[in-house]
Amino acid sequence: MGPMGKQSPSSLPVPTGGSCLLLLFCLRGLQEIPKDIPTDAVLLKLDANKIARIPNGAFQHLNQLRELDLSQNAIETIGPAAFSGLAGGLRLLDLSHNRIRRIPKEALGKLSAKIRLSHNPLHCECALQEALWELKLDPDSVDEIACHTSVQEEYVGKPLIQALDSGISFCSVHHKTTDVAMLVTMFGWFAMVITYVVYYVRQNQEDARRHLEYLKSLPSTPVSKDPISPAP
Repeated sequence: MGPMGKQSPSSLPVPTGGSCLLLLFCLRGLQEIPKDIPTDAVLLKLDANKIARIPNGAFQHLNQLRELDLSQNAIETIGPAAFSGLAGGLRLLDLSHNRIRRIPKEALGKLSAKIRLSHNPLHCECALQEALWELKLDPDSVDEIACHTSVQEEYVGKPLIQALDSGISFCSVHHKTTDVAMLVTMFGWFAMVITYVVYYVRQNQEDARRHLEYLKSLPSTPVSKDPISPAP
């Protein structure tokens, strides 16, 4: 078999069963991304393993990679630079059937590849909505992206695209919550200021009253009624 980079992926034999580095070797039972992947890999299948995290720079040496299948793993954590080096050439990234709750915008936002995110326990919130705006989602699986949890309970279990098409903005919900918290804080400070002013005024009034009573209690100085003696 000649160098992989000079052959068409569709014309090469595809190993079956387990998780395979397509056309090169097959790996099973992986718990982390292997570090010895050949640099001329074009299609990389690491699906159906037990990978829990993708560290920064895990694929940075795979400049010819066009498709990356990480589906059916246990991925929860994705480093912000996990896919560095793949932005220009990667065409498909499959992250479906994992344990991803939040989309790492820093890691996926620069990719031009179609991304599959279906069947992940996503938490529907403003950060997720903002991240999805920057991604190129795979149209064939976008309907299968659902809210596992949500800032609005009525959307739990429903397709995310359905919620967004209805006009809901999780960011507006976030802003409203922030505005309410800000109003409560401002009201608390205002109440403290008013309380201090009232206390200060009352304290001054009390001091003034005591001072007046003290002055009233002092003996008055009698005024002399003798005529003023003429000057000698």
